[in-house]
Amino acid sequence: MSTPVPDLGTILSVWAHPDDESYSCAGIMAAAVRAGRRVVCVTATRGELGSTDPARWPAGPELAAVRTEELAACLAEIGVTEHHWLDYPDGGCADVDPAEPVARIRAIAAELQPDAVLTFGPDGGTYHPDHMAVSSWATEAVRGTGAALHYASVTPEWQALMSTVVDPKLVMMTDDEPLVHARDQLSVHVRLEGEPLEQKVRAMLCQQSQLGPMLDLTGPEMFRALLAEESFRDGWAEPAS
Repeated sequence: MSTPVPDLGTILSVWAHPDDESYSCAGIMAAAVRAGRRVVCVTATRGELGSTDPARWPAGPELAAVRTEELAACLAEIGVTEHHWLDYPDGGCADVDPAEPVARIRAIAAELQPDAVLTFGPDGGTYHPDHMAVSSWATEAVRGTGAALHYASVTPEWQALMSTVVDPKLVMMTDDEPLVHARDQLSVHVRLEGEPLEQKVRAMLCQQSQLGPMLDLTGPEMFRALLAEESFRDGWAEPAS
């Protein structure tokens, strides 16, 4: 059963790598666009180190160019026309002096005046240092603005489904267990079906450099099932780190 996408108003969506935004909230962003809301996406890196097929897409500037084009096609599919690259090094966000990215995101937010900010939680979902750094930057950049802050989350049900095809240890960057949040702990919980889900699938398929092994593991129907759920928790309700 689908769960309607709530009206979050004007959205600022802040992520580390191309495809983070689409896995996490392509359905939410597309629904906002359809409702006539302004949606601005920010990506910290071009993802030049990340490919599922290094022989076809070796790490480096060529992969960055591929992922730049992939993300443009992906955002076009969901109707997002405003996007900012921060152009920090893939794998190096944790080493960046946070003052600069915080100031840059704050400037974007000052112009946009978002009602809602979507980004990683402090755990980064997988404890990826880039994800965790971006969470910290985005949180500090919009602190005190009055915008709602929503941290990407997964439910126990989603994690159980994912675990049937991928061992969580293969995607976690540390030995820590992935954080899960029950639905009553979430600020936003969406289940997509029909055309909104198919639109998200089409958007994800624009990012072919990231999908090979995942699609091989899941098959198309499980892939759709995993993409159907988008969950966020209230970032302001969490203790400041």
